[in-house]
Amino acid sequence: MSRFTVTVFCGSSSGFDPVYVDAARAVGTAIGRAGMALVYGGGHVGLMGTVADAALAAGAEVTGVIPRALQAREAVNEDLTELILVDTMHERKMLMADRADAFLALPGGPGTLEELTEQWTWAQLGIHEKPVGLLNVDGYFDPLLAFVANMRDRGFTHPRYTDMLVVATEASEALARLRDYVPPTRSEASPGAEMTGALSLPVRP
Repeated sequence: MSRFTVTVFCGSSSGFDPVYVDAARAVGTAIGRAGMALVYGGGHVGLMGTVADAALAAGAEVTGVIPRALQAREAVNEDLTELILVDTMHERKMLMADRADAFLALPGGPGTLEELTEQWTWAQLGIHEKPVGLLNVDGYFDPLLAFVANMRDRGFTHPRYTDMLVVATEASEALARLRDYVPPTRSEASPGAEMTGALSLPVRP
């Protein structure tokens, strides 16, 4: 039986506050101790490197996926269980998505935000039904969560899709909730179209 695999998105920087490094280390350790596997961006820098090193130390299988053009810039981790080199960022994201049973975002920059929102969007559209979560370290994602609530409150997405985001503040809690996730019921309309009130389509289980 294959291991439950978590694809982690996070910064290639460590941030200014050591709390982010501590959280990344906790996530990697928790993945290993829970008998899960890790897929991540393959680099050995920033929070990416911290998560991978901690997961390996805790006995996890760790797969890194990185474009050849970033090999030198992100100092590829040579101790991984598997390292996959690809030609483009699109290939990287697709492989990371295909291998995942769940997605978890830690603090990071624009790339982390883009990866998180892409997988959340795909879950809303029914492209996959994998859980998408974020570890809200020291309130890092509070502004994003406020913006998500604003989308809902102004009628640009249904509450069922904002509620599907798994939000946790502790690594073990995040992993447990991702593993126990149950997808919401889904409308036949798109997430945006069903908010117009113009469509009256059945909800399928």
